[in-house]
Amino acid sequence: MSLKRKNDSKAEIPTSSMPDIIFMLLIFFMMTTVLKTFDGLDVMLPEARKIAKLEGSKRHVAYVFVSRDGMISIDDKMVKSSDVSKAIYQKRKDDNQLTVSLRADNEVAMKAISNVHLELRKANALKLNYSATTKTTPY
Repeated sequence: MSLKRKNDSKAEIPTSSMPDIIFMLLIFFMMTTVLKTFDGLDVMLPEARKIAKLEGSKRHVAYVFVSRDGMISIDDKMVKSSDVSKAIYQKRKDDNQLTVSLRADNEVAMKAISNVHLELRKANALKLNYSATTKTTPY
């Protein structure tokens, strides 16, 4: 006489809690991910009457900060005035659509700005954008 099992149990993995686990992981990674922001130098931007946003992608932009003391920072790295062309040339070599965004303090000496312009010309970085804030008082 042969005996049969009454209950046929299958080896399955329960998937009812899978969406809960996926959403918890998604929320965890969203909360712990840090997006890179450029701090640069402490710069008070000059005011402008009219401002236009830069068209295109932000990944094709190199930020050059010039503080009122004449210190220069390119994408959060301090550089000497004479090394600006080398740093920008390397970035232009990697990205031919590069636009330089110059963020200079409103009290910086014009000589420092002229030196940055000359160094950008040496690197053939002719797409230049000046950053400013909107004027808060009526004109």
